Amino acid sequence: MAGLKIGALVAGLLLSLTTGVFIMSQAHAVSLPEAAYDEPLAAKGAAARTITLAGGCFWGVQAVFQHVKGVTQAVSGYAGGAANTADYESVSTGSTGHAEAVQVTYDPSQVTLGQLLLVFFSVAHVPTELNFQGPDHGSQYRSAIFVASPEQKKIAEAYIAQLNAAKAFPAPIVTTLEPLQAFYAAEAYHQNYATLHPDNPYIKYNDLPKLAALERTCPVLFKP
Repeated sequence: MAGLKIGALVAGLLLSLTTGVFIMSQAHAVSLPEAAYDEPLAAKGAAARTITLAGGCFWGVQAVFQHVKGVTQAVSGYAGGAANTADYESVSTGSTGHAEAVQVTYDPSQVTLGQLLLVFFSVAHVPTELNFQGPDHGSQYRSAIFVASPEQKKIAEAYIAQLNAAKAFPAPIVTTLEPLQAFYAAEAYHQNYATLHPDNPYIKYNDLPKLAALERTCPVLFKP
């Protein structure tokens, strides 16, 4: 099924050649302020927390968060739809309600939710693209934060409002805040895809530049 993404990339490159506008990658790197409203760092030994984020193809989002300090696990999967459609072939139709998402587990004594959202908005994806990211189009590639608590929703809402007020992007943020009903891990071949397939053209042009951008723009949060 990875061929769907490769096909989208090839189509995009051909279109670029015919229009004279050639974009080598979908790398997104914007210097953003820290969240004004955030959770405090927890005491050492505090229980792990999770946040579920959708920002286009889960390969790149997973790869980015695997390189963020304090993140102990990042799993590619599906959120927003029913259990019986939580598979790649069904989700790729764009009719299931699911988004390709990544569930990020983190140590709250090392990194805060606000810092994770800074990475999400500044490097992991482009939050002003409605129902697409780079060469991938459809509601399954929407920008979304699946909130699991009122506090997560409050922090996310406040940061989006802060960035919009600061005009951090040339267009309004379209990221939706959706209640997390369930998260379904994706098929095994999708896990750690960028790490295992660094020479895949899609990964080379869309995702590896995000890791370089993370190290460059968020050096305090970057881990090799």
